[in-house]
Formats: sequence, structure tokens, C-alpha cells
Amino acid sequence: MDAASTFGNIGAANHVLATVPRQAYRRMLPSLEPVELIYGQVLYEPLGPIRHVYFPLDCLVSLLTAVDERRTLEVGMVGSEGMVGMPMALGIGVSTVRALVQGAGTALRMTAAHFRAELKKNQPLQRALFRYNHLLMAQISQTAACNRFHEAQARLARWLLMTSDRLQTNEFTLTHEFLAHMLGVRREGVTKAASALQRKKLIDYSRGKIKILNRKDLEGAACTCYRIVKNLQDVAQD
Repeated sequence: MDAASTFGNIGAANHVLATVPRQAYRRMLPSLEPVELIYGQVLYEPLGPIRHVYFPLDCLVSLLTAVDERRTLEVGMVGSEGMVGMPMALGIGVSTVRALVQGAGTALRMTAAHFRAELKKNQPLQRALFRYNHLLMAQISQTAACNRFHEAQARLARWLLMTSDRLQTNEFTLTHEFLAHMLGVRREGVTKAASALQRKKLIDYSRGKIKILNRKDLEGAACTCYRIVKNLQDVAQD
């Protein structure tokens, strides 16, 4: 198998790239660079330039908005279903959020200049990103409603399930501080919500390590927002 075929198999792990016809994707290969993203790594800051776009393969990136000078709140997350740096697909080279690596792993990245040039001539990529942008906006809207109306325990269950779906594992590393930023609650609120799920034997949470023990019942403990976003994603990827 040649290098291009091997690289093509890697790219198929990302849903956006997987929808691009082989010939168009092979043309993109020289501009795609595999990179390892580290837990806690910041890819963009609010109002900062987008120098690369990222197509996650087995990693997860949180999109955080500032609440005040000290606090942030997650408004969306991106895994292998999408692309990090979506403003670029709309002709905007500045990020409105902090993009923070929540789950370490591999991504394919492309410079902003190469992405702009490719997007102009690659209609299948355009269509894939327009569909994904619709899905991401729906996720962000649902997350906003969730953060306003649902209790921390249900939101934590929803968030753990979404994380598990994108990382394709039931075990991952998450600290209390990180979860507090994700959910927009104090660390004490994270402890209370996680302890409640642990008492029900839905998860095991120790020293920053989370393991989902009973996925079916965890879905039952989650708010309806999880199923709404999941159904939208399933329909978009059919």
C-alpha cells in the first residue's frame, strides 16, 4: 500500500474528510499534516487568529466562551465528526472562542492559507462543512438551553455521554477544575454531581479518571439535550 493510500485511510477516521471523493482528497493530502494534540493544549484564543484548521481523528476539542475574567463555559465540542476552526469555512480568520483540547489524540491540520485555497475549488468539502456547521450550531444552541434550564447532575451525564461518543471510549481523564469550566459550576457543584452519579453506580470517578460503568442508565440520567443532539448528528451523517 502506498503512502497516499495509508494517509487516506487515516483521513477516513474524520467524517468531514471521509465525505470528500477520493480524487479531491488525494489532492488535499500534501496540505494535511498529522499532529498529536495534548490534553489542555489551547489551539485558539478569543479574537485570536486562526492559523490552522484541525480535523480530529481520535481527539476531542472543547469550544469555550468567556463568562468573565476568570470563568469560561463550554458551548460546544468537536470530535471526529467535524472540524475545529469553522469560522474559516465562512471566510472569517478570527476565533470567537477558546479551543481547548479536552481529549488527547491525533488530528490532521491544514494551514489557513491552504484551507482557503482548497475550499474555493472543492465543492464536496464545502458541502460537508456546511452540513457540519448546521450540526455545530444546533449543538451550541442546545447547550445554551441546557446550561440555563437543567441541573448539574443531568448536564454532567449528558456531557460525559457526548465525550464518550466522540472519543469512542468509556474511560477518559477529567479534573474537577476542567469539569467546572465545562459545566459552568463551582468545583463543589462538580463534586456533588459526580458523587451522585457514582452512588448510582453509573460512573467511577477517582483522581481525575472517569469510567462509565452503565451507559444505558447514564443516558436515563442525562437531560433530553443529549438525545436531541445525538439524533441530529445521526441524521446529518446518514
